[in-house]
Amino acid sequence: MATRKNRLFGTDGIRGRANQHPMTPEMGVKIGQAIGYWLKESGSKNISHKVLIGKDTRLSGYMLELALASGLNSMGVDVLLVGPLPTPGIGFLASNMRAEAGIVISASHNPFYDNGIKIFGRDGFKIQDHVEDEIDRLVFDTDLIKNLPTAEGIGRSRRIDDSQGRYIVYTKSTFPLQYTLDGLRIVLDCANGACYKVAPAVFQELGAELVVLGDKPNGLNINDKCGALFPQKICEAVKHYRADVGISLDGDGDRLIMSDEKGNMINGDHILAMCALDLLERKKLTGNSIVATHMSNFGLDKLMEKNGIKVIRTDVGDKYVVNQMRKDGFVLGGEQSGHIIFLERCTTGDGIIAALSVLSVMKHRGLALSQLDSQMIDLPQVLINIRVAVKKDLDTLKEYKKVYEEISKKLEGKGRLFVRYSGTEPVVRILVEGPDKVAITQYAEQLAQSLQKELTDA
Repeated sequence: MATRKNRLFGTDGIRGRANQHPMTPEMGVKIGQAIGYWLKESGSKNISHKVLIGKDTRLSGYMLELALASGLNSMGVDVLLVGPLPTPGIGFLASNMRAEAGIVISASHNPFYDNGIKIFGRDGFKIQDHVEDEIDRLVFDTDLIKNLPTAEGIGRSRRIDDSQGRYIVYTKSTFPLQYTLDGLRIVLDCANGACYKVAPAVFQELGAELVVLGDKPNGLNINDKCGALFPQKICEAVKHYRADVGISLDGDGDRLIMSDEKGNMINGDHILAMCALDLLERKKLTGNSIVATHMSNFGLDKLMEKNGIKVIRTDVGDKYVVNQMRKDGFVLGGEQSGHIIFLERCTTGDGIIAALSVLSVMKHRGLALSQLDSQMIDLPQVLINIRVAVKKDLDTLKEYKKVYEEISKKLEGKGRLFVRYSGTEPVVRILVEGPDKVAITQYAEQLAQSLQKELTDA
C-alpha cells in the first residue's frame, strides 16, 4: 500500500492544477509508463497491448494526451486516441473495443485550469484501490527506464475517427424502442465539455426539439457558469423557451441535473427516486434496494421506506457506489450531485443515459416531470464546513462525542446527522437534516463549536 503524503490518487483518479505537479508533461510520461508496465506484467504475454485515451475540452488536454501516449508507447503499448468523449464513453469503449485499459483526461466539474486522469480497466470499470497503489509505487519508487523496449518493441498511436458515433449508437440503444422524443422540447446544457457533440446528436436523433447551451468549447470555458454545477441556467432557460425538460451535464458527462417544465431544479436524489420507483413497478429493482451516499437527503430514505425499498449508503464518490452495487448485485445507485448509475447499462455515472432513463419513465407513465417528481419531499438540510489544523480521530473527541450523541437522540427517526473529514482538504464537514430548519441549524452550530475547540490545536 502506498502511504506517502503525495499519493497520486484521490477519491476519483489523479487531479491537480494543469502544468503543475502532478499534471505536468513529465509526470504524464511517467504515469503512462507505469500504466504500460503494469498492463504488461499483469496481462497475457501473448497479446498486443492497447489502451484508449479520451479527454474533455480543456486546453491542457492536448499536452497531457501526448504525454500519456508517449509514456505508453515507450513501454511498448499501442494507443487509440478518441478525442473529446464523455468519461462513461471511455468506460464503454474500453470494454467494447477489447482494450486493456481506458484513460480519461478530465477534472470533471472543476474549472479549466485543473485537469485529471481517470483509469478504467478492461472490464470498463474504474480500477480498484490496490491497482492505484501499484501505479503509484511504479511512478515514485521504480526505475522503469531499464524496462523500456527498443526498436520494433515500441508502441504506436493512432486516432479512432468513429468513437463518437459508437457511443451515440450505444446510448440511444438504452432508450426503449417503442418510444421517441417527438413533441418534446428540451433545453440541453453541455457545459462546454466532453458532451458538446454527442449529447445533442443523441436527443435530436430520438426526435426531440433542442435548445442547446454550452456547446461551444474554446479550451477555457468548460464548466464556466454552465452545466450541472450551475443548474439555474437551464431552469431559467426552460421557462424562457417554454420547454418540457431541462438537462444539464457536467464537463466530462458523468453527472446529470435536470429541470422540470416549471423551472424547478431536480438533483440526483430526485432522479434516483423516480427511477427506483419505476424499476420497482416493473419488478426490475434487484433486491428492492438502491445505493446512495451519506450526502443524500433523508427525504430519499423516507420515500423509499414507504415503498418498501432499502437504501444502502456508502462513502461519497461514484466509485464507492459502483463497488457496493457490484458487491451486492444491485442495479441502481447514485449521488445527490448527479452521478446516476444503471449497472445493467453503464459502468459509471452517465449523464446522457440517466437523462434518457428519466425521459423513458415520463413516456411510460404519460406524466410531466413535475408530476413524477412530486412524490419526494426533501428534508431541510444544513451543511457546515470547518477548516482544521489537524485531523484527529473523531471518536477520541469527548466533548464532540457527547454533543453528537445528544443530537442523534433528538433526530432519531426524524432526521439524520453525518460528520466526516474531506478527502482532499483540511476540512471537516457537518451535515444535519431534520423537519425543523431552525433546530437543525442550531444542532450544526453546536457540533461546529465543539469541533473547533478540539481540532484547532495541532
